[in-house]
Amino acid sequence: MKEWSKLVMSEIKIFRIVGNYYKDHKKYLFRKEVRALKEEGAVEKVLCQITSIGIYRRQINIQEVKEISLEESQDYLIRELSEP
Repeated sequence: MKEWSKLVMSEIKIFRIVGNYYKDHKKYLFRKEVRALKEEGAVEKVLCQITSIGIYRRQINIQEVKEISLEESQDYLIRELSEP
């Protein structure tokens, strides 16, 4: 029962992940904002989104992972889902 209370008390955070990947000899930059409980979960979610377009994980270079506040978020859907 104690483990369940820890899960309920966990707060969903907003992370901004910045990086780049190579496709067809071109370099593409990306900036994604995702909601996750931990930094590792946010990175995994972004990797899953990018690899869904046919990119291998080894082609992706993540440069920055930063926890941001709701006010800093520029993604409309993230802001709406995070409203209290």
